[in-house]
Amino acid sequence: MKDDIVADYLREILIELQDNSEGEVADYIPQLADADPEPFSVALCTTDGQIYAQGLNEGDVELEFTIQSMSKPFAYALALKEHTLKKVARFVGMEPSGEAFNELSLDGETKRPMNPMINAGAITVNQLINGEESPVEERVEKIVEFFSELADRTLSIDMATCNSEIETSDRNMSLAHMLRSYDMIQDESHDAVESYIQQCSIKVTVSDLAMMAATLANGGEHPVTGKQVCSKRVALQVQAVMASAGMYDGAGRWMASVGIPAKSGVSGGIIGTLPGRLGIAAFSPKLDSSGNSVRACRVFEHLSRDMGLHLMAAEKRGRVAVRNISTVEGSAADKGIKTIIRLQGDIDFNAGEKIWRTIREHEFASKSVLVDLDKVDEVNDVGERMLRELYEHFEADGYQMELVDSDGVLSR
Repeated sequence: MKDDIVADYLREILIELQDNSEGEVADYIPQLADADPEPFSVALCTTDGQIYAQGLNEGDVELEFTIQSMSKPFAYALALKEHTLKKVARFVGMEPSGEAFNELSLDGETKRPMNPMINAGAITVNQLINGEESPVEERVEKIVEFFSELADRTLSIDMATCNSEIETSDRNMSLAHMLRSYDMIQDESHDAVESYIQQCSIKVTVSDLAMMAATLANGGEHPVTGKQVCSKRVALQVQAVMASAGMYDGAGRWMASVGIPAKSGVSGGIIGTLPGRLGIAAFSPKLDSSGNSVRACRVFEHLSRDMGLHLMAAEKRGRVAVRNISTVEGSAADKGIKTIIRLQGDIDFNAGEKIWRTIREHEFASKSVLVDLDKVDEVNDVGERMLRELYEHFEADGYQMELVDSDGVLSR
């Protein structure tokens, strides 16, 4: 079976949304203003390290772009890892600001930024990394090293974009001056902004972002290397703040409609996490008036609706769906051998993906296959689609298929 059900599904979404031409590239940063508006890609990474990435055009999946504000959750994780929540919370809060990303948004009493997802909070978080006295070069080196560990490859900084942003950083510079006046940061304002902008200029692909997000979704344990990159408590804290403030003044609407903790960046990317299940990333450079990628937002809406990913949805979760695969004696037409695939539990995307992967890796002794669903309790929409397509793939490859579904779980 050469085709991939998950990849086919992701590509269908990209094709369905390809004619959406809404939005504009970020024109206030010269380097981003010249970006090609056409690339369009999406990637999923499961918490056991399987990556599925699709691009609309050749080269979209491999395309590197700057991480921008999608860096904020990961920098926050690093600051929490190096210090403690109590210390970080002295300088940065965790409440939604209800304002745009580039507003000052300080707590009236403490003068600390409202949360680490707005620029003022992100600049403050950046200054905690590697110690308040750290030179810019050493702080940035520590950040790149941590991000590389999350992506499981060596990342680098796009200095052309970085310099372009520094030239137009008056607003961030004013934020840094105010933060310094309130003793939220100790570094010179220019150095603080330069360090933050270098953080935002780290180059990533859509697959990198999905894996980085999956590490948070997996409680800080890297889905490929198995290393505990940050603690479970840190991963929980970061995702909680993403849920409440990751999409800025639209965070409430996002959680109500999409229901996935997320963070956007003005290069055109959006990352999302499904705790215990998935890391998600989508990329398309044209932005809406809030600075979020129009087509990437639509991708997340599709995934949330089709796959039952909304955090508040009363969906049952299923991952260990393949009960067993066995070989039994068959009829003469089966050459004396039949393979039985017994499934169980609740079939959602994660379960369907695991079924697909397990079956693809299995070596079948004959072309006679029976799929037994009698131990399956429930199948959601995307799970049913994946099961039906799996069945059709087998038939297209010349297998003689049987289906046992005594309770009719595929037709409820």
